[in-house]
Amino acid sequence: MPNRGTGMIASLKQYMRTDQHLKRQLLWERIINGDKEAFFDLYKDLYYPLVNFGITICADAAIAAEGADEVFITLWQKHRSFGRVEQVEAYLRTFVKRKIFRLLERKRKINDALLNSFKEDEWVEMSYEEFIVRVQTDELVKEQLKTALEKLTYRQKQLICLKFFDGLSYEQIAAQTNQTIKTAYNTIYDALKILRKELGAS
Repeated sequence: MPNRGTGMIASLKQYMRTDQHLKRQLLWERIINGDKEAFFDLYKDLYYPLVNFGITICADAAIAAEGADEVFITLWQKHRSFGRVEQVEAYLRTFVKRKIFRLLERKRKINDALLNSFKEDEWVEMSYEEFIVRVQTDELVKEQLKTALEKLTYRQKQLICLKFFDGLSYEQIAAQTNQTIKTAYNTIYDALKILRKELGAS
C-alpha cells in the first residue's frame, strides 16, 4: 500500500511550490506597475538563488553577483516595459544567464585589448601621447585602469602619474623625485607589472 505520510509530504511540497509561484507572480504584477516594496520583496526572495544559479554557469561568484545585480537594476529601471510573466524565477534565470554571458564577453574583450595594446616592454617605453590615446579609446579599459591604480604604493602611483599623465621623461622624473634614473625606471617598471596583473593581462 502507498505510504500515506509520503503522499501528504509530496502534496504539501506541491502546495508550497504553487503558493510561492503565485506569490512571485503577484509581486511581478505589482513591480511592473511601479511598486517599489514589491520589488524589494522579490529581490530578497530571488537574489541569492539567482546568484547561485549564475555560479553554476560561470564558476565565478563575483560575475554571478554582478549579473544578478544588473538584472534587478534593469528590472526596476525598465519595469514599465515588462509584460506579464508566468514563471518569474525561470524568466529571471534566463535574464541572468544573458547578463553573465555579456559580462564574460566584456571581460574577454578587455583582457584582449590589454594584451594587444600593452605588451610589457611597450608599457615602459610608451610616450605620454601613446598612453592617453590607447587608454581613452576604450572606456572600459579606462575604468579598469583607474581601479588598478589604487593597488599601487604612493611612490609607484606618483611616478606613474609623472610618466604617463604629466608626460615627463625618466630624467625629469628622477630630478623631480630626488632619485636616480635607474630607480625611477625600476619603480615604474614594477608598478606596470602590478597594473597588468590587476587588469588581468598577465
